[in-house]
Amino acid sequence: MKQIYKLNTKILEDSETFFSFYEKLSEKRRQKIDSYRMKKDKMLSLGAGILIDKGLKNFGLREANVRIAEGTYGKPYFPDYPDIHFNVSHSEKMALAVFADVEVGCDIEYIDSIDLKLAERFFCKSEYRFIMEHQKQERKEAFYRIWTIKESFMKAVGSGLMLPMDKFYIKIGNHIQLEQQYNNEAYGVEDWKEGEYHAALCWNKGKKVMI
Repeated sequence: MKQIYKLNTKILEDSETFFSFYEKLSEKRRQKIDSYRMKKDKMLSLGAGILIDKGLKNFGLREANVRIAEGTYGKPYFPDYPDIHFNVSHSEKMALAVFADVEVGCDIEYIDSIDLKLAERFFCKSEYRFIMEHQKQERKEAFYRIWTIKESFMKAVGSGLMLPMDKFYIKIGNHIQLEQQYNNEAYGVEDWKEGEYHAALCWNKGKKVMI
């Protein structure tokens, strides 16, 4: 079971709308929103809170009444509801959240300029080659496909950026293949373009099948 939620924070530019959602969230989320100086960041943080609240409603819960803790590397989870897994991501004006009954990670990125030297340095050689095999005008989208999938995997396993990006690799063909030695688990992956954004989702499929 996976449920995906998306929100364009443009709707929060109106102050009345902003505070109508703000007042319904937990004190912890409101403090996080207040800690940001830029309005854009406040709206993204509020957007994430709105989506968490929306996902929890399906379980008869509300964000304002549920404890959220963080793992060793910062991945959020519900300590009182270990069977409900979720993850959030946001970029520019889009917030994304996913709820599942297994460990899950998601990432969304605004498609902006890219630094191919960054890809060459931190991506696996095969991933960098995949990007460079595209026509120049298509390399940006290829870069963000790799980037969001890798981010979603790191968030799914809860390692964050502590897991070097060249220690697992993504192969994109007719299907997306994720090869990793981080653990003995198998992972499912999907990605999609969302207007000016690219997003990806990664979830745990259980133990690897040894042949």
